[in-house]
Amino acid sequence: MTTAPLTVLSPVTGTVVALAEVDDPVFSAGLVGPGIAIAPDAAEGGLVSAPVSGTVVKVHPHAFVIKHDDGQAVLVHLGINTVQLGGEGFTLHVAQGDVVHQGTTLVTWDPAAIEEGGRSAVCPVVALEGSVEAVTPLAPVGTWVARGEELLIWE
Repeated sequence: MTTAPLTVLSPVTGTVVALAEVDDPVFSAGLVGPGIAIAPDAAEGGLVSAPVSGTVVKVHPHAFVIKHDDGQAVLVHLGINTVQLGGEGFTLHVAQGDVVHQGTTLVTWDPAAIEEGGRSAVCPVVALEGSVEAVTPLAPVGTWVARGEELLIWE
């Protein structure tokens, strides 16, 4: 299937981090796909929005996947090892099967509380089943991005 380039927006406000620097071997090795990560801002990083428009095909308190109409799917994972929290500290605003638009608020959480609990709050944003060559970061590592700003292009 030929798809048009997909612009992926930042789901949270924070600082851009290289996916290879994420303290999780699955994400840092790119095993689920290429992408980038955001270290969320303690004050403004608590709102999580849809990085692309599409259908919510998987949703957990700590992670979600949105499949675009073109078939491309984007995974956002809120923090590292946050599955261990069993949903505590996360509020979902969508359900599996919901159709969402870029910028729709999907989850609220407290990244500072995650870090106070000894976990990383970094948020990988991954082009599932994408190739490294097809993903171009738009926000350089170390820069500040606001929720909803362009993060990467997936060709």
